[in-house]
Amino acid sequence: MTKYLISFPTGVMEFPPEDFDLVVAESHAVIQAAKDAGVYVFGGGIDETVDPVRVSGDGTVTAGPYAKTGDLRGGYTILELPTVDEAHAWAARLARACRCAQEVRAFAYDPLS
Repeated sequence: MTKYLISFPTGVMEFPPEDFDLVVAESHAVIQAAKDAGVYVFGGGIDETVDPVRVSGDGTVTAGPYAKTGDLRGGYTILELPTVDEAHAWAARLARACRCAQEVRAFAYDPLS
């Protein structure tokens, strides 16, 4: 099976402030459903209070992300699924709950990881 990254960037969720608790409950329900289905690997949001850094092989720490990556803050879920169609179906469920489109990417298979 393939692991899929399903994500969205900060700032794209659109809902009235009074719906916040509902959005949280609905998104947590989708995650619980993924856990119940045995497809959940990991999920969470990037802690936006911690700035990204790059660490080189000699241990040098440089502030900021790679220039090409831009801002990788937001919400992330990793699911292990048999098909890309199932990844799209779970992404649709998350999109409905989170009130925003989700990006889907497949992790390349590495037998040693």
